[in-house]
Amino acid sequence: MPGMRISPPSGTRPAVLALRALKLGDLLVAVPALHALRRGFPEHEIVFAAPGWLEPIARLVGSIDTLLPTPGLDAPLPIDPGTVDVAVNLHGNGPESRAIIDALAARRTIAHGGRVPWRDGIHERERWASLLSGHGIPADPLDVAIAVPRLRNPAPGAAVVHVGAFYGARQWPVARFAELARALLDDGLRVVVTGGSADEARARRVAELAGIPEDDVLAGRAGLDEFAAVIAGAAIVCTADTGAAHLASAYGTPSVVVFGPAPVEEWGPPPGPHIALTDASVRRGDAFAAEPDPALLAVTAPDVIRAARTLLRRPEVRA
Repeated sequence: MPGMRISPPSGTRPAVLALRALKLGDLLVAVPALHALRRGFPEHEIVFAAPGWLEPIARLVGSIDTLLPTPGLDAPLPIDPGTVDVAVNLHGNGPESRAIIDALAARRTIAHGGRVPWRDGIHERERWASLLSGHGIPADPLDVAIAVPRLRNPAPGAAVVHVGAFYGARQWPVARFAELARALLDDGLRVVVTGGSADEARARRVAELAGIPEDDVLAGRAGLDEFAAVIAGAAIVCTADTGAAHLASAYGTPSVVVFGPAPVEEWGPPPGPHIALTDASVRRGDAFAAEPDPALLAVTAPDVIRAARTLLRRPEVRA
């Protein structure tokens, strides 16, 4: 959505502000709720309060008019009370997010409470879609699609091996990524290794072990919009439970997702060409741990290779 603004509400029309000051995957599971807000308030300006680095993906959602850069919940939003017509808490149900929403003094507030109580153990897409539906704004939790970036895809049809993860709890071992990448290469696929700038060393080691050319290591080199283009045009995406997995869901790109601390039933992909692998019986569940979760380590490279080959053999899968 090229016309999306980066600022507080414009003041030229009533504003709906949705707070979700989290990461890429958190934005993408909220897409059904954002689409519902666009449909429910067609004449309003939809303001999304989220970290500024998410701008390239926020533009692709198509239901956001304005991104209000919000790095977290440590400070009130820079908006005068009463400016916002409708305030929506898509962040959570804790005192910090509730205080930020309450400080807006909006005419209408949409948040968990008596009308729509918070429920543990449900899928995040369902949680936020249910919140809106419970407040009279119909939302479909499977309405996850976003636009494809209008830029050149540097690796069309490649297999994406995504080594990135913000925390160690989701870092599947380098040696297993390399074994996976080698198998995909042996199957005749071009393999690109992706991740953020903090993942460059891991990505380069995977490429070295697997025999992947340096030019196909995109970790730390591709911006978010280019990364999205790569995911959208990939033959398959193999990743831990990260933003890459949620992008694959948004584009219907075949994916194999290795889960560790997060339950598949709460964060897993929607129906489609996606396979989630984990061992919930050994899950520790500490999302911020420095070491990989046992549920993640229970998934071997041959497990992921078999799943990837299963998806790639399906007639509808692009390869």
